[in-house]
Amino acid sequence: MEQEKKKELIRVIKFVCFSISAGVIEIGSFSLLTEFTSMRYWPRYLIALILSVLWNFTLNRKFTFQSANNVPVAMLKVALFYAVFTPVTTIGGNYLVETLHWNEYLVTGLNMALNLSTEYVYDRFFVFRDTLDTNTKVA
Repeated sequence: MEQEKKKELIRVIKFVCFSISAGVIEIGSFSLLTEFTSMRYWPRYLIALILSVLWNFTLNRKFTFQSANNVPVAMLKVALFYAVFTPVTTIGGNYLVETLHWNEYLVTGLNMALNLSTEYVYDRFFVFRDTLDTNTKVA
């Protein structure tokens, strides 16, 4: 049992580290679009989110969850998460920035924190639940 707790702690740490790298991609691309384009909030956020999701999914599937499952199936399950998360945070974030005049970097940061906390639980207990540690090439 102690071994399982340690393994899960390491999994959480890996997820957070890879998510931080995805966050750098997201905030970096968001910042570039903010500073060098005249786009409204929602397309800047959406482009940055998509870039970070692709990066994060690829690394976490292989290294954090060490899953050898069918990649298209896993991608479909993650797409279901983002089918809810993306409209909620894009529309909600746009409302906060454009209507309530919240700082766009604050709103993006809040969305990133929400994404980190909810996606780990979703990935761990739905997407990769039955295929954890099945990729023996990584272990």
